[in-house]
Amino acid sequence: MHLYFVGLDVHKQVIAYCVKTAGGEIVMEGQIPATRAALTQWTKTLPGPWCGGMEATMFSHWIYWHLKPYAQQLEMGHAARMKAVCAGKKKSDKIDARTIADLLRCDLFPACFVISEKLGALRQQMRFRRLVVEEQTVFKNKTATLLMSAGVEYERKRLHGKRYFQQVVQENREWLKDQVQPLLEFNRSQIDALGRMEQRLISLLESHPELRARVEALERIDGVGPVTALTWALEIATPSRFRSIKRALSYCGLTSALRESAGQSRRGPISKQRNRHLQSVLIEAAKLAPMYNEKLREVQQKALEAGSHRNRATLAVARKLVAFLLAADRAYSATQGATAASQGCVF
Repeated sequence: MHLYFVGLDVHKQVIAYCVKTAGGEIVMEGQIPATRAALTQWTKTLPGPWCGGMEATMFSHWIYWHLKPYAQQLEMGHAARMKAVCAGKKKSDKIDARTIADLLRCDLFPACFVISEKLGALRQQMRFRRLVVEEQTVFKNKTATLLMSAGVEYERKRLHGKRYFQQVVQENREWLKDQVQPLLEFNRSQIDALGRMEQRLISLLESHPELRARVEALERIDGVGPVTALTWALEIATPSRFRSIKRALSYCGLTSALRESAGQSRRGPISKQRNRHLQSVLIEAAKLAPMYNEKLREVQQKALEAGSHRNRATLAVARKLVAFLLAADRAYSATQGATAASQGCVF
């Protein structure tokens, strides 16, 4: 039986598809609504066993997991590499679907890692926590702005403590106009509510059976707290996806871009092709971790003594922290694999 190759150009409302044979002949093509019912009905019209591919977008994951049981093989394409492949004078959904089908049948499709459904849902919760923290910071900055606009003096490091904030408001009530005080109270209520929401999200993720043991293993590294451990576990998904520490560092956005031509190489700034959620957490952790981890403190001191800027020293600490996290995660995965094998099941 012949294997057919299906290219899918995914959008929010519609999906363009093209079905080709191994020889490149177009069997069928068109558009279908981006709904589960329409996708299920569409799979019944395909002429035979098929191998599919689509570009990684914010709409691709649910489509990928919905179609995977129906396909003999289904791949998701690396977004940056797909843009380079599909660049051309003419561009349309039909052309993109045909190009993806051609890449599949020629075994040139730039596939990327796809996180599991369970971990993907948990990762979404962790990323929502980042949104909560960002909104909390907005309200904190607005509180400081309102006080400055009223000419109120305060201690910056203590301002967002509940008791100190109430003390500042009480002592300066005569300077705070009727229009300003309600805004301060509203800001404070939002900061408290968002803080409780963040703590609840962290508690739920820490206690989740899919993550609890793994997070505990990562937190055994001095200087690694629950936020760093959870972010690593959910953004990395599985350490086996990285063959080396260099690949992990590149994914975390801790390496500079390389430009080499005619025997001359030049390093640029930190590359923008990275996991920005993981990068920001690692950089923030690298600023505090040397206070708790002696090995990381030595890395920081060595970089500073060599004349590096403090930011470069933080980057060196973050790289070493990635090496520690990857080693701990691999050790945990190996332990789980050995346990599963001893129980006679597949990990």
